[in-house]
Parts: sequence; C-alpha cells; structure tokens
Amino acid sequence: MTALAAPPTAPEKDGPPQPPPGKRLRKGGAGRTMKGGWLSYLILGFALLLSAFPFYWTIVTASRSNADMAKVPPSLLPGPNLIKNFEQVLEEADIGKALLNSLIVSSSITIGTVLCCTLAGFAFAKLKFKGRNALLTLTIGTMMIPPQLGVIPLFMLIAELQWVNQLQAVILPGLVSAFGVFFMRQYLVQSLPDELIEAARVDGASTARIFWSIVIPIARPGMAVLGMLTFMTAWNDFFWPIIALSSQEPTVQVALRQLGGGYVNDQSVIMAGTLLGTLPVLLVFGLLGRQIVGGIMQGAVKG
Repeated sequence: MTALAAPPTAPEKDGPPQPPPGKRLRKGGAGRTMKGGWLSYLILGFALLLSAFPFYWTIVTASRSNADMAKVPPSLLPGPNLIKNFEQVLEEADIGKALLNSLIVSSSITIGTVLCCTLAGFAFAKLKFKGRNALLTLTIGTMMIPPQLGVIPLFMLIAELQWVNQLQAVILPGLVSAFGVFFMRQYLVQSLPDELIEAARVDGASTARIFWSIVIPIARPGMAVLGMLTFMTAWNDFFWPIIALSSQEPTVQVALRQLGGGYVNDQSVIMAGTLLGTLPVLLVFGLLGRQIVGGIMQGAVKG
C-alpha cells in the first residue's frame, strides 16, 4: 500500500508579517523606526514654519525702511535696503569691535565651562570621595538662587580688582555653571561604563590619564550640546555686560542698545544689527549641529 501524499503547504516566510498594500507598518521598541503619516509631516512642517518665521521677519525688517514697515498691512517680502541698513549700523555703533568682544567672551566662557563642568561631572559621576552627594546637592541648590542677588557683591569684587570695563570681568564669573556640572554628571552616568574605568586602572592609568584619554572622547557629544547652550547664553547675555562694561568696550548686546536712536526708533536699523549679531550663533550651530543631534539621540536611546 502506498501512503497518501500530504497536501502541499505554502512555504513559510521569514520575518515579520507584511502590512496590507497602501498602509505603513508602525514599529516600536529599541532599534526600530516608526514611519509617520501625512499628519506627522504636516505638524512638523507647521512647527518648522512657526519656528523660522521670526528669523525670516528679521530679514524682511532689516531689508526695508521704517516707513515701509509702518504700512498696514506690512510687506512680507525682503526689500532692497539691507546693505544700506548694515552701513548705518556700522556708523551708529562700533559693531565690529562688539562682535570681536562677544566672540572672545563667548568662546572663553564656552571652553572654560565645557572643560570645568566635564571634569566636575566626571568626579561626581564616577569618583568616590567623602561628601560627594552633599556637594552635588549643594551645587544643584545654587541653581535656585536668582543671579540678580549676586550682582552687587560681584561688582564690588571686580571694582576692587580694577576690572571694570574689561572683558575678564564678564568672562571669569561664567567659567563654571551648576547646570553644566549636573548635565555632564548625568550624561557620564549613562554613557561611561564602570568596567572601562576599572580596566584603565588595572593598566596603570592615572585619573588624569583616564579623563583625557577615555572620558573626553566618550563625553564629546554631551560636551558639544553643553558648548552650544553655553555659547548662546554668553552671546545673548545683556544684564551683566551692561553693568560691567561701557560703550567703549561693548559686547554685541550692549552695542545694539545704541542703534535706532532718535525721536522714533528706526526698527530697520535695529533689526539689521540684530541680524548681524545672530549670524555667528548660526555659524556655531552649523559647525556643532551634527554633534548636538548625535548627543541628544544618544541620550534618548540610553535614557
């Protein structure tokens, strides 16, 4: 007797089930991407337009005259007066010196803050010493103190040191920030494994060698994020520079105060100066943008 042949079965396909035609499969979990539909792109496009419109409006205002912007409704297209307004900005304020001073101040504060906060964050995250938690709590607690409370004693200190109207009076108070220490501490807790430090200890590496050879390469994305935030904060700071500096040694924000003077403020000239003061920040973001996005994404995956 011959055995009956089993009916043929459809071959099994490897992998997850395929979605019906015309529909996208949404996936979740680590390492998987979720493809959005048209509504997601519509919301993102609207958010992009809403975020970019202030910068576009600055360009429009800077390229037109004050009379053009007083019309109702105002023009929404750039005009022909951009170069003319730039020239007037250079005549009314020493914007070139202000840009140089702001670049020196912001770069110095950024470099000092990134290095000092990374070193302190590494100590709080991975080194064991007496009073570590108490010092970290005290550092975080200083963020709740309004900076305006320290203006008078700080000014008395720089006056005693004869630093008034000098750039170091603006640079030194901003070389370390409590936010930067806490930020780098949290980043290194997640990104720096203890086993890597222990292996370096076994190989005879000192703490300084571990910091320069292991910690800094791993912390580079977080340092880029902190550097961008610090540079923007230092570049846009107006409160302390207007107290410590004068119009003869201004930063950009102090120099912008001198623009558009008269019976009626010339908004076109003010916006032209604002546009000049914004370009270096955009340049820094363009240089560090990839590191910033990489640091944010790495923190999101590890968090």
